[in-house]
Order: sequence, then C-alpha cells, then structure tokens
Amino acid sequence: MTITRFAPSPTGHLHLGSAYAAWFAWQRARAAGGQFLLRIEDIDTQRCRTDYTDALITDLDWLGLDWDGPVRVQTEHLGDYRAALDGLKRRGLVYPCFCSRADIAAAGSAAHGPEGPIYPGTCRHVSPECRAVRVACEPHAWRLDMQAALAQIDAPLVFTEHGEIRVCDPARFGDVVLERRDTPGSYHLCVTHDDWLQGVTLVTRGEDLLETTELHRLIQALMGWPAPAYAHHVLLRDATGQRLAKRDAATSVHVLRASGATADAVRALAGIPGL
Repeated sequence: MTITRFAPSPTGHLHLGSAYAAWFAWQRARAAGGQFLLRIEDIDTQRCRTDYTDALITDLDWLGLDWDGPVRVQTEHLGDYRAALDGLKRRGLVYPCFCSRADIAAAGSAAHGPEGPIYPGTCRHVSPECRAVRVACEPHAWRLDMQAALAQIDAPLVFTEHGEIRVCDPARFGDVVLERRDTPGSYHLCVTHDDWLQGVTLVTRGEDLLETTELHRLIQALMGWPAPAYAHHVLLRDATGQRLAKRDAATSVHVLRASGATADAVRALAGIPGL
C-alpha cells in the first residue's frame, strides 16, 4: 500500500507552496488507493506555535485535503526520539557537543556542506572522562560521528526515485546534530524515525531537499529502518522567480481565505487542479 505524509512545521501560516506540497502527497496516495498522513513537526519549540498548528489543519480541510488516522504531533512523542538516540549512543555513533553557534563561527572552518558550514569536530576529541563531567552540568547537543557512522555501512547506499539512485557522499554533511540543546531530537532524526514508525512508503517533498535524502538514507541504514521511495517535486515560485515562503504573507492561505477568496481560487493559485 502507498502511504505518504505531509509534515509541516507550524512556524507560520500555510502558504501556497506548502499547500501544493500537501496536495502532491495527497494525490499520490489517493491515486494509488493508499493512505495520506498528516504529521506536525513542532520540535523547534522556540518558533512553533499551537495556533499555527490549528490554522494549518483548518486550511488543509478548507482546501479539501483529508487525511487518514490521527495527526501525529512530534512534541507528544519526545520519548521515541530519545530512545532512538540512546541506541546510537550505546553504539558510540554520537557524541555530545558543547559548542555554541558563536564558538563554531569563531573556529573559522572554511568547509561548507549542503546545509552550510560543516562543524569542525571540536568536541569529537574531548576525552570520555571530560565528556561525562561536562554532560552533567553543561548544555549540549548530540552530533552524529560521521566517520564512525560510515564505518558501519558495508554496502552501497541507494534510494529509489524513477529508478535506483546511488548515495554519493553523505560525509559532506559533516557531524550533523541529531539532538538539539533544547529538545530531544532534530529534524533529521525525527523525520526518519517517524517515516519508519508510521510505515511511510513514499516520501514526497520539495526538490530543495534532494541532497538531504542522502543523509536520511544513512540514518535509516544505521537504524535498520527500511527505505521508502522518494518523489521530489518542483517548488512554487512567484513572478520574479523567488520561492514562495512563509515570510511572504501574501501567499498565506489563511490571509487569502480571510480576504474572501474561494477554495477553488486558492487551489488554482497553488497549482492544484480541481479536486
């Protein structure tokens, strides 16, 4: 059975680009007689708000997009992500990082990866004894030890999208954060965990996340989670070629609906055919 999902972060109102992403996943599931799931990825507690969650659900329903089963809200399942990370800790594949953003910037690392500057590995070399003391009293994140992780992989990593695609070089992401300082988890860990837990068989998302799929395949392989198929769609852009984003209030479904626009009109603006 085809199972897809739409997994927005409630840091703002649903915009037209995200509406298209939701429809893209919805129509793939419905065309195959499968299931479409809704997940709220709200682990960024500094930026996510429950009123945005409520508005997202209202706007999706207004657009005519329905989903199967209960909505999974990530902050209601933080223990799941902590357990996944604990497994990586026992295998020595993660290490605590005490560096602030300012510390990392001051390190002057010139290397850049798909997500920006690559962490220089400062805390990777802290002794186990010192780590234990500092973990007990200092704020810290947990990072994937990329070198140790890759040493665990004994076969080529691949993913499926219009055929089989080989993962080229996940090392270019560096030692990514798998647990933030402020919450048990990170996007990379939580999204791959939930896709596995919810049985997602087809991950649909924007083409801007194509490179990230290579990192996610590594995490899936480390955890023994099966790999879903992938479908990366084009991003909606305005007349100037700029990607539609939450910062542009004019593209908000909430604002358009409040202004009197019909659901048909908003779907047309988002490139969604009649339902």
